[in-house]
Amino acid sequence: MRIEPGQVAVVTGGASGIGYGLAAGLGSRGVKIVLADIRQAGLIEATTALTALGVEVLGVVTDVGDPESVAHLADSTMGHFGRVDIVCNNAGVVGAQAPMWEQQPQTWQWLINIKLMGVVHGVTTFAPLLLQHGTGHFLNTASAGGLMPLPTMTPYNATMHAVVGLTETLNLELRAVAPGVGASVLCPGRVATGLGTNSQALEPSVGAAATGNPQDLAGSVLDPAELAELTVAGIAADAVHIVAGAGVAAGAQARMDSLLRDLDLGA
Repeated sequence: MRIEPGQVAVVTGGASGIGYGLAAGLGSRGVKIVLADIRQAGLIEATTALTALGVEVLGVVTDVGDPESVAHLADSTMGHFGRVDIVCNNAGVVGAQAPMWEQQPQTWQWLINIKLMGVVHGVTTFAPLLLQHGTGHFLNTASAGGLMPLPTMTPYNATMHAVVGLTETLNLELRAVAPGVGASVLCPGRVATGLGTNSQALEPSVGAAATGNPQDLAGSVLDPAELAELTVAGIAADAVHIVAGAGVAAGAQARMDSLLRDLDLGA
């Protein structure tokens, strides 16, 4: 998808981290931003910062786990800007680390509600608008955990694999109806964000502390602004998978090699 000034991008989980990086990166290209986050104080701070950078931005408090809240986000977007071109389903949380058999049901439900159903709600709400327009793009944020196993993080791992598969299928479905509408899945490795700390603050009983960041892979840590540049380039290139970060490609390759070996056994 060609990214141009005057377009409108919705970014959930936009008050910090990857979401804020995406908003700033798109905004620097003249894209108008609808910033969504469940944290009102953080949202106000982020919208103020983007405005100071010269970005035209609208902040909307949004709970992506609530379809009515996401519908309100869409109504606010269309009411304020009259169009939507890019939808970044980026909001995320991470649960505490433990073997799968020790993970609590609340953790599973929380991650499924935010990380998986948040994407589902974003797609089902905004897809009719993009398809009506005939052009547009979804960016669904997963992680390296959508391409490889992450021991002690099974609920997170499961939702990330789901978002990868969902997006691959979604892209085919969208292209079949409107060739100018597509989808990408973002799978970064380690990124300098406050995901663990923010998750703990939102849901202390199941959220991870700062040490529980799911991007605990070996290698350097990506800056959100750096990741945003790579992501924008991926969207412009119509890449379905946007993979970034040290060790991610190697981890994904190892998983695929294992799968191919097992397939050969059954051939």
